[in-house]
Amino acid sequence: MIGAGSWGTAVASVLGGKGIATVLWARSPEVAEGISAESRNPRYLTDVTLPSQVSATTDLEEAVRGADVIVLATPSQAVRAAAESLRPFWDGEAPVVSLAKGLERGSLLRMTEVLAEVLGTHSRLAALSGPNHAEEVSRAIPTATVIAAYDEGVGVALRELFRTPAFRPYTNSDVVGVELAAASKNVIAVAAGMSDGLGFGDNTKASLMTRGLAEMSRLGRREGANPLTYMGLAGMGDLIATCTSRHSRNRALGECIARGGSVEQYETETHMVAEGAVSCLTVDELGARDGLEMPITHQVRVVVYEGAPAGDGVEALMGRESTDEFHGMDLADQ
Repeated sequence: MIGAGSWGTAVASVLGGKGIATVLWARSPEVAEGISAESRNPRYLTDVTLPSQVSATTDLEEAVRGADVIVLATPSQAVRAAAESLRPFWDGEAPVVSLAKGLERGSLLRMTEVLAEVLGTHSRLAALSGPNHAEEVSRAIPTATVIAAYDEGVGVALRELFRTPAFRPYTNSDVVGVELAAASKNVIAVAAGMSDGLGFGDNTKASLMTRGLAEMSRLGRREGANPLTYMGLAGMGDLIATCTSRHSRNRALGECIARGGSVEQYETETHMVAEGAVSCLTVDELGARDGLEMPITHQVRVVVYEGAPAGDGVEALMGRESTDEFHGMDLADQ
């Protein structure tokens, strides 16, 4: 498990709870020592006791050599560096699973595309995504997720590896859709948080989520995704959780910004990375590259990076010309 943040710690807890020897690689010696000595992460999910099968190290070679499966639990913008560090120790056979939800800044590549560039293969790669807040997964609260792999056999094997009585994985062959949904839903969650910060109600949030899902699925379809993926766990499921939960980093970031805060303030106060802060840039750029209108995504970008008041974004969205609800979506082809 490369990355000992809250999500990496939670997934390590799932695997360790099955009796699977799981090694967490942590950048911080304090975190590695805390996990190894006290079975607790001293920085993230601090009240969760990890199974005895979970250990930690700051030595990447020690963590990776001989591993049957390698899981990357770093933020999306750190995936390339993590993969480059991993490459000398990877045997070319162990499946590599990405937990990150984002697109690489500059290249606009999905996470498995970044891994494929560095590792030289798609066949051993997979992405895990869904409505999976670490705080709940670590406490064995019933949760479903989806695993998207390029190779069906890899996907099925990983599905069985991660399955527990409280954590139920499904497989989906649509890697493009699962990864794009994961990146784009974070942006809509930032918008939902801004709605909360402005004091709006359920009508506003439901409207943002519904129109956001339409925006997400248009982009996915243009990139070759299966539209049904957006009705599943990686799409609608994760969107609901991320836009409504008290655990959601992206929703909290949006609320912070609407109340006059900033990305830097949020990250300093919480020690957390909200992926939507970068995804509002990358998803907006991908939509523009594809010639698509992404009005919610674009307004989030304008508020976060150009300093526009969140209220101006509301006016811009509500003032748009009215169209057919399914404008830009050829339902006959779906």
